[in-house]
Amino acid sequence: MLAIILAIILILAAAYAITEIILAMLSQPALLVAPKDASQSLVDASALPVGALIAAGIVLLVVGLILIVVALTAGRRARHVITTDRAVTVVDNEVIASALARHASYAGGTSPDNTRVSVSHRRAVVEVTAASGTKAPSQAILDVVNEQLGLYGFTPVLKGKVDITRAKVGA
Repeated sequence: MLAIILAIILILAAAYAITEIILAMLSQPALLVAPKDASQSLVDASALPVGALIAAGIVLLVVGLILIVVALTAGRRARHVITTDRAVTVVDNEVIASALARHASYAGGTSPDNTRVSVSHRRAVVEVTAASGTKAPSQAILDVVNEQLGLYGFTPVLKGKVDITRAKVGA
């Protein structure tokens, strides 16, 4: 998100600078500041009060530190890691959801089309829509889901949750 915001700010700043340069080349009045005046004000920045220069420097320092911290800290990705003796595998959450949906639909005796799974950073939520007049065994589904999650050994660890809804006929 931060990268997108920074990209938009830089694109707008570049578009503004290009617009001012084109207006100066066409001998038209500037929108805000002519490029010649802007460059001269940067040269004359030493004539500004010391307090204003220090405040601007502190603001730029804080923004720079925030950007460095954000760049170096790990973000949350829609992936989990499986570690074995031989290799480390990175698995996308959609792949995990697909595998859990298949196992949950078999355990519940429901159609795979009536099973939805959403995987977040720490939880896998299985939503099963039971056909009208049937009951889906939520505990059996939860046991199968937790068994599969335990077999895979994801990092970070995923906890399973099962929600059963009843299909309404003629509603």
